[in-house]
Amino acid sequence: MLHSRLLADVKGRLRIRSHLARQCLAEFLGVFVRMLLTQGAGAQAVTSGETKGNFFTMFLAGSLAVTIAIYVGGNVSGAHLNPAFSLAMCLLGRLPWARLPIYCLVQLLSAFCASGATYAVYYDALQNHTGGNLTVTGPKETASLFATYPAPYLSLNNGFLDQVLGTGVLIVGILAILGTRNKGVPAGLEPVAVGLAPGANCGFPLNPARDLGPRLFTYVAGRGPEVFSAGNGWWWVPVVAPLVGATLGTATYQLLVALHHPEEKSEPAQDLEFAQHTAGLETPASALLPQREL
Repeated sequence: MLHSRLLADVKGRLRIRSHLARQCLAEFLGVFVRMLLTQGAGAQAVTSGETKGNFFTMFLAGSLAVTIAIYVGGNVSGAHLNPAFSLAMCLLGRLPWARLPIYCLVQLLSAFCASGATYAVYYDALQNHTGGNLTVTGPKETASLFATYPAPYLSLNNGFLDQVLGTGVLIVGILAILGTRNKGVPAGLEPVAVGLAPGANCGFPLNPARDLGPRLFTYVAGRGPEVFSAGNGWWWVPVVAPLVGATLGTATYQLLVALHHPEEKSEPAQDLEFAQHTAGLETPASALLPQREL
């Protein structure tokens, strides 16, 4: 009994009352977990000369990282993990526009910090692999472990299209999975259904924070301005293109699918969410457990 009261007292003292602050913490942790697992798998494969990993294990780690990250923060922040998805939620009215810059900043900061953690954990391996030369290009470069760079043959125009189309398809897929009036995914398994993304041309950022945060870290960690000039100034493409893709993907799904569902009566859960919203007691804009049709 004393132990229970002590735990309750500690919880009461430490629990953050601000709903927005709780969302920010959950979003930060979700992005951090995702980035650490993804970058860690890449660092292990590259620094070992692919004796302890390869493209398949890196791809699998990235998919599992997204799944775990969504489970981490899904019921608190919605586990957006991506400014492009946050933008899509704003376009659908599921996230207030005033929170978009806050979510984006938290996601960017978390990606930056996760890159620092990866660098610290694999510091010795990276130094051994590169001989202490931190380069952005060349056979021993490791900058692409953190941010994405285009293949030598890829133009900025083609890369931009790659990211717009990839993000658009990703958003369409997520909205289809989360749509309550589509063929549903079993409850609790939604994160497992969200994970794969195309990416042979230039990796698979599809996420401004996932690319810009680590790029900023590599800039301050010794690689300098070349991280922004490499690939004919590629850096802005994975920042801007996913936002365009998210807008087009959201519009496409709404125009071709969501708007054509038969009308249904409002469910109690929907009424409760609306009442909470109008009373200023907004529930999390969960990307996993939507309360109304996307």
